[in-house]
Amino acid sequence: MRIVLQRVSEASVMIAGKKTAEIQTGLLLLLGVASDDNQEDINWLCKKIAALRIFADENGKMNHSIGDINGEVIVVSQFTLYANVKKGTRPSFVKAAPPAIAIPLYEQFVKQLELLLRKEVQTGVFGADMQVQLTNDGPVTILLDSKNKTL
Repeated sequence: MRIVLQRVSEASVMIAGKKTAEIQTGLLLLLGVASDDNQEDINWLCKKIAALRIFADENGKMNHSIGDINGEVIVVSQFTLYANVKKGTRPSFVKAAPPAIAIPLYEQFVKQLELLLRKEVQTGVFGADMQVQLTNDGPVTILLDSKNKTL
């Protein structure tokens, strides 16, 4: 699984002109699922995200986690995180999981994160054409890959 994590002061998801998710201070997570991902990938990513100290404390240092600040989260599915542009100019998405594999893992990821954070996690709609708006706070953007835990 790959995630582009962005610390936001606000974020929202629109589908067909209708707002389907909206948060204030928190995290926008763009989540890509690969065909070989499993529960171990979900567990590692959710624990890492819940514990990341990327929110400022009273001294302006990144010392607080999303739970510490009672922040909100939106998770948006994004198979394009597995784009391979090594050859030619048209991306290949062969490593991205097909919907039959990706949807259950995406849903389990959201449930696992909700359990760890003890609050609802908002989402986009898997496979929908979405317009995602955000104000990146910092900016803070972090890449996470469950197959490359050294990132």
